[in-house]
Amino acid sequence: MAVGKEKLFCFGLGYSAQVLARRLSALGWTVAGTSRDGGGGLAVPFDRHRPLADPTALMAGVTHILLSVPPDGDGDPVLTCHGADIAKLGALRWLGYLSTTGVYGDHGGGWVDEATPTAPSDRLNQRSQWRVAAEQAWLDWGRHRGQPIHIFRLAGIYGPCRNALDNLRRGKARRIVKPGHVFSRIHVEDLATVLRASMAQPNPGAIYNVCDDEAAPPQDIIALAAELLGQRPPPEIAFDHADLSPMAASFYKDNKRVRNDRIKDELGVRLQYPNYRAGLAALLKDEHQSPSGVDAK
Repeated sequence: MAVGKEKLFCFGLGYSAQVLARRLSALGWTVAGTSRDGGGGLAVPFDRHRPLADPTALMAGVTHILLSVPPDGDGDPVLTCHGADIAKLGALRWLGYLSTTGVYGDHGGGWVDEATPTAPSDRLNQRSQWRVAAEQAWLDWGRHRGQPIHIFRLAGIYGPCRNALDNLRRGKARRIVKPGHVFSRIHVEDLATVLRASMAQPNPGAIYNVCDDEAAPPQDIIALAAELLGQRPPPEIAFDHADLSPMAASFYKDNKRVRNDRIKDELGVRLQYPNYRAGLAALLKDEHQSPSGVDAK
């Protein structure tokens, strides 16, 4: 592919999309997208109640689309408002939909992979059920329209300006302990690597788990962050006494370990940060070298 001919449009030019956008811009890609308020220079406003005013002009020549706008009870806003517009793009070679490993639900600490049936257990606010429905809607749309949709099920994202080190500095870190409970994570730079690898070798209809190699108890991440900063870790708090909001408590409902073999075997991805220890140590090192970090908007 000729350098400079590729054009990425991001529905939802947020934290993760910005990292990918910066990488591709440095390679000569044209990048644009949306945000709720239209801020940030590259972004125009979009939500369910504010569709793109001129989608044909905004997406002219687009070769790749990243979809990171969350669904709601009425479905996926991008598909509802602009699915027909996207289907008309003659140069389109790749679409990536950012979903969540929450679609698997609770497996009692057991392993899941892309073949595991979706069974979301988030009954409090239905976020994961909405994700399952949005995934299926995009996959159906891709098959019917002959469009190259790819689904990426993301673990908890961390990176510059969004990590346990910063939470400790702000006094917001809590070492909540729920025995046997683990979370999977992914460094935002490794996420960008996975997306870039998929763009280079599209496989329409494919689903990928995007996580590192080691699911771990959340209290261990806080303890390591404190050690790296030379601080005393916050006291352990039993989950049953943590007084969490319904939103925060919902993240503790699912307990599973997520396999990432497919991004390695099919896409050839080699994770730069295969576990939280490598990720946090690198973040602290990078802070000393580049204090400005990454825009966490």
